[in-house]
Amino acid sequence: MRLGINLGYWGLGMDTDNIAVAQEADRLGYSVCWAAEAYGSDAATVLSFVAAKTERIDVGSAIFQIPARTPAMTAMTAATLDTLSGGRFRLGLGVSGPQVSEGWYGVKFDKPLARTREYVEIIRKAMSRERLVHEGAHWTLPLPGGPGKPIKLTVHPVREHIPLYIAAIGPKNLEQTGEIADGWLGIFFSPEHAALSLDPLTAGRAKTGRTLDGFDLCPTVTIAVGEDIEAGVDSQRSYAALYIGGMGSKEKNFYNQLARRMGYEQAADEIQEKYLAKDYAGAAAAVPHDLIDATSLIGDTARIADRMQAYADAGVTTLTLAPSGFTLDERIQALRTGVEALERAGLA
Repeated sequence: MRLGINLGYWGLGMDTDNIAVAQEADRLGYSVCWAAEAYGSDAATVLSFVAAKTERIDVGSAIFQIPARTPAMTAMTAATLDTLSGGRFRLGLGVSGPQVSEGWYGVKFDKPLARTREYVEIIRKAMSRERLVHEGAHWTLPLPGGPGKPIKLTVHPVREHIPLYIAAIGPKNLEQTGEIADGWLGIFFSPEHAALSLDPLTAGRAKTGRTLDGFDLCPTVTIAVGEDIEAGVDSQRSYAALYIGGMGSKEKNFYNQLARRMGYEQAADEIQEKYLAKDYAGAAAAVPHDLIDATSLIGDTARIADRMQAYADAGVTTLTLAPSGFTLDERIQALRTGVEALERAGLA
């Protein structure tokens, strides 16, 4: 099992530290460094900067938001980043959510599965450097009746095939991800509830006559190092409450629905009710200890090694760490503990 690092969002006051974290991950042999975007920093610019400041580690978008860019623009960005990084780019995609898609980008959040499938088809065509022709429900290239003509990508990526990942949570999205992608970006993944994600991913792979062999299962987990387990859990409460309670509307919150499928229906209701009422402390307190502990790496090196073994046994191939801590030293120590735990578990 390989390790990755997730820098999260740029512009939150730890920007200089983020480069130092990426460089330390590079030095330690981490496989990939991911950067995210929502409605602040964009991931492409951050990844360009990280690639310029590192030597070996891959750089990946987790995620490029589908409503933010046309598929052809995403293909251009992926090809450019692969070239600038010397063949180190991984393309992660996701549909985002209704509030960001419609409120920030002005793109209707409808038929996300069909839109994703078509988006990926166009990207793969463009990246193959064939002349781009596409007729679909969401995009038609070239536009009919106008001066447009089929054009092919002028940039030559370093690799013939840039790995394509999709962030998916719901069963239907997971199944499609297994069918059309090279890897999966997960969140709040618990080895004890692995079937919730892996069963639909496996079904999707089977549609094309493949198994999960060679498919990169890449969940992001927070890591909090320390002897005090309760303190480590408490350090993750606000993060979990934000996603389960506040990422989306009451009617459509994918993370809240995931918590329900994991068996935390009552807690999911309480977290969301309090978060939407702006009782953020109450929402954080309502997140169950077991939910955080099951979806994070918390404790000393030995305990984290045991959890890493559980993730590997569940089929995870790249475990992406989101280091907890307010200082650079704390985040660097989390990275080093991750490597020590991986070696202790015999997974390096």
